[in-house]
Amino acid sequence: MSSLLSHNKDQPRIRKSLSDSSPTSSTATTKSLRHERLSRLSSSGSSDVNDKSTNHAESYFLRRENRLSAKKRAEEESANSDYKKMYEKALATNQRLKSKLETSKQELAVIQDQLQRAQKGKAEDCGFNMLETEKKESWSLKKRISDMEEQLKVKQELKMENQRLKDENGALIRVISKLSK
Repeated sequence: MSSLLSHNKDQPRIRKSLSDSSPTSSTATTKSLRHERLSRLSSSGSSDVNDKSTNHAESYFLRRENRLSAKKRAEEESANSDYKKMYEKALATNQRLKSKLETSKQELAVIQDQLQRAQKGKAEDCGFNMLETEKKESWSLKKRISDMEEQLKVKQELKMENQRLKDENGALIRVISKLSK
């Protein structure tokens, strides 16, 4: 506190300033303390000590409350931005997987078309050497098709997992927004 009160029943109330008690304090500090004291006196309107201490305590708690609420808002904003970053990252991953899925589907269609051509050509061509090469080609195409179907299944599972993560992120964002209200 910037002032000390001496309470004695025999003596009248005497108000001592800290600046009066310390001779080494600078003039600027003394002036600011006096200004502070005068502003408190003029703002309170009465010289009652209890009112001043009450006003001082109220202003302290208001300042404290404002600091805490500002800190809480900053924490909530940083948490929201983290969830937004996670959501955007999941969306980017989802888009990348979708494009891979589309290219895989196109490759699968091309390979199936080649397989059908090879099977039609097989019926028309009766040469033994051609038959062996077509069998090998057909076998390799079937293997590629089965591999691509496996990849397609994996990609579909990844897509479902991404959708689940996206839904979870949305739910988390809704919970955070409800908590911030």
